[in-house]
Amino acid sequence: MKSFFGNDHVLGVLGAGQLGKMLAMAAAPWDLTLHMLDPTANAPSSHLCTKFVQGDFRDKQTVLDFGADCDLITIEIEQVNVEALEELEAAGKHVHPCPRALRIIQDKGLQKAFFTEQGLPTSDYTLFDGPDDVAKADLSFPCVQKVRTEGYDGRGVKMLRSLSDLTDLLPGPCLVEDAVDVKIEIAVIAVKNPSGQVVCFDPVEMSFHPEANLVEFLAAPARISPELSEQAKALAEKTIRAFDLCGVLAVELFVNQEGELLLNEVAPRPHNSGHHSIEACVSSQYQQHLRGILDLPLGDCALRQPAVMLNILGEEGKSGPVVYEGVEEVLNTPGAHLHLYGKHETRPFRKMGHLTVCHDDLETAISLAKTLQMKFKATSE
Repeated sequence: MKSFFGNDHVLGVLGAGQLGKMLAMAAAPWDLTLHMLDPTANAPSSHLCTKFVQGDFRDKQTVLDFGADCDLITIEIEQVNVEALEELEAAGKHVHPCPRALRIIQDKGLQKAFFTEQGLPTSDYTLFDGPDDVAKADLSFPCVQKVRTEGYDGRGVKMLRSLSDLTDLLPGPCLVEDAVDVKIEIAVIAVKNPSGQVVCFDPVEMSFHPEANLVEFLAAPARISPELSEQAKALAEKTIRAFDLCGVLAVELFVNQEGELLLNEVAPRPHNSGHHSIEACVSSQYQQHLRGILDLPLGDCALRQPAVMLNILGEEGKSGPVVYEGVEEVLNTPGAHLHLYGKHETRPFRKMGHLTVCHDDLETAISLAKTLQMKFKATSE
């Protein structure tokens, strides 16, 4: 692969949201030439890249035109036009993650089938053409309905506890999977480069918001045994090698009551479960993603200090120009790090930023994060 250092070789990124912002910040010390494509004119990373193009990354021709000026293309969001990426790859462009893997991951039905075919442990599931077929099926409750495409940040997932839940199913092609009796939910960030090197961050523990169904707290390291931690990292490595994709793969896992690991979902990009790595790890997930896609030696994933990441979500019932409350409290807390994504409008449960609290004692970090959660608000007048 061409060297991207000290020249005008262009790294293109589809998407310029908060993940793109943190990726651009990781790219800045290396002075990489970064082009970004996003439909929103004032996207969070639009002012941090070498060139920003406003356009729809779902539109084939827009992606083809954008990619024509790039030597390598990556993503910060899955919902992109894969057909265009396939054509760009066929034309000799480097594309990471590879379009073949991305096409599978975009469809949760194909993703689950891939897990099964590769012998990767996951819960049992059934595919359905739509909600009418689900309502007619002989289901065992509780179970979970997931739309096959477009679901993210808790959207497109519905818990089915009884027959009464079948009257308000999610529309479109979907899958229904057995509900796992979950003891703990964890995630592992795996990274691979084209040379075949793989490294994994230590597992993190995730706690979910009860209404928004997205990660509220993340604790690093996960409070699990060293043996289970190594098993989770081994499974994450097996998963990224099975997909044969380069860059970051976030691997979300269930630990059931018997202590068994089950794959939930994967994301082929920097991920919410790796935000803490910016301050808490030797190498952040964003630097590791760059190392992976540029075929550079992968960095050290070691945790420097225990940490808790707290998502800053828009206040329930509040929409409009954002107003942040509690900035002083955060800045007065040793070990607390504030990240605001640059979204000017808030709405209920929208991800507006995150806080990371580092401390030598994990339980103390958790306590500090919970205190700051009560004080720091993304609200509106």
